[in-house]
Amino acid sequence: MQRIGIVAKQDDAFALKTACELSTWLQAKNLEVFVTPQIGEHSKAKVTPLEDMAKHIELMVVLGGDGTLLQTGRCFVGSGVPILGINLGRLGFLTDTPLSNMFDVMDDVLSEQFKVKKHFALSVNVIHQNKIVSSGIAMNDVVLQRNDHPRMIEFEMFARDQFVFRLRADGIVLATPAGSTAYALSAGGAIVHPEIEAISVVPICPHTVSNRPIVLPAYDEIKLNLINSPAPAALNLDGQVHSTLNMGDSVSVTRAGDITLVYLEHWHYFDVLRNKLGWAGQQ
Repeated sequence: MQRIGIVAKQDDAFALKTACELSTWLQAKNLEVFVTPQIGEHSKAKVTPLEDMAKHIELMVVLGGDGTLLQTGRCFVGSGVPILGINLGRLGFLTDTPLSNMFDVMDDVLSEQFKVKKHFALSVNVIHQNKIVSSGIAMNDVVLQRNDHPRMIEFEMFARDQFVFRLRADGIVLATPAGSTAYALSAGGAIVHPEIEAISVVPICPHTVSNRPIVLPAYDEIKLNLINSPAPAALNLDGQVHSTLNMGDSVSVTRAGDITLVYLEHWHYFDVLRNKLGWAGQQ
């Protein structure tokens, strides 16, 4: 690997300082370094917008928490460029590498001592009066929920053009396996292993308690129709991209391309679950 990209958590002085240190370290190894404009103001590396980064690099390094990695990952869907997450945040399911090991891990990765895991993303279209009015990508989850009004919303769900249910609830989460340990888990959904190609469907505080989470094949198209809402409802992608829906609007969710994440060779998914979720027991 000769061309490395770096992005850091926005408006975080420590993340910016760390990004500059990493950029200098990589350039001392005669590697070509590309950084986002925020870092470029303090670095001698090549400045490139995040949206264009995948065209120029062979490895992307994310300095921040899972939120920074999600923002980055949406720009790398289908690119095949591996992304390494260095954890400067709190829990860090996706940004699993601790900052204290950053340079050692970088040495291993540059020596190609690593493995990759592919995580699929979701493609989302908002439909108003039979026309697509907005589109987006989600790496973790798509959430339809009530907005400012305290009353429940009512919506229908279809999969493969087949009616699944009509539900009154605070909302619903459609999660990828990567997102199954995020909002979907808090709402009562199952943890889904990242090698399983499936979408978790998790109601949020349903009025009918018999409505339970279900898991659908990743290649099914899921459609949500907003039937009744006392005020405009909210649609959130990864908790970062927000829009509003009105009664009669629909949301279509389909499988998008893959995002490639880098892990060290000794990485194990169940180790992550035990460490991050505080599960008991030692082997």
